[in-house]
Amino acid sequence: MLAKRIIPCLDIKDGTTVKGINFVNLRDAGDPVELGIKYSKEGADELVFLDITASHEGRKTFTELVERIALNISIPFTVGGGINELKDVDRLLSAGADKVSVNSTAIRNPFLIDEIAKNFGSQVCVCAIDARFDGKQWMCYTSGGRNLTDKELFSWAKEVENRGAGEILFTSMNHDGVKQGYANEALCHLSESLNIPIIASGGAGNLQHFSDVFKDGKADAALAASVFHFGEIAIKDLKHYLRNEGINVR
Repeated sequence: MLAKRIIPCLDIKDGTTVKGINFVNLRDAGDPVELGIKYSKEGADELVFLDITASHEGRKTFTELVERIALNISIPFTVGGGINELKDVDRLLSAGADKVSVNSTAIRNPFLIDEIAKNFGSQVCVCAIDARFDGKQWMCYTSGGRNLTDKELFSWAKEVENRGAGEILFTSMNHDGVKQGYANEALCHLSESLNIPIIASGGAGNLQHFSDVFKDGKADAALAASVFHFGEIAIKDLKHYLRNEGINVR
């Protein structure tokens, strides 16, 4: 069995790392380059850097910031936000990113997933899906959770896989920032119905939540932000805990 991955997420707004609750009420969490260095040294398996207002504001991800982060870390690094075409992917990979994450643009233009996979390889293409459970089904949103779409989580995830995405980063908007655990039932369904890795996002609040997301949610990787940014959980302690729980981590 492949080792489970622990992935700190750096949500970037105006060049600063921020964190909110249910995608709103953002607060400052520190300098993204310094945080990237810190997590790289502490044993994180990967980093995800999302320019969270790029799509909403219609601009490009900060290439210079990507270059600065890439120069200072030694672990794989995914970048998302404002990626609309192949030349955006090429620019970010050239700046030092290992993978790109597409979300809003992929929903508007699903063929972009095919193009990224064809031109750069499936391993480069992470499809991020932000979804909210409305009491009946999980519906997908774009533009940082602002706009409801007609896409349903599980059917869209299957289409994403079929188009060549290498991984799915699923964020439950219901669970985001509230620290009550991940959306394990939905994650388990995704993991069992797809053949590509699933990265869980939204809900980490304590050590057991990570154990649960791997055991019950069957996720391949767990992404978290505030518990790492604000010093509530140290990655070294988390990995020690997970090993004691019988979970294979690096």
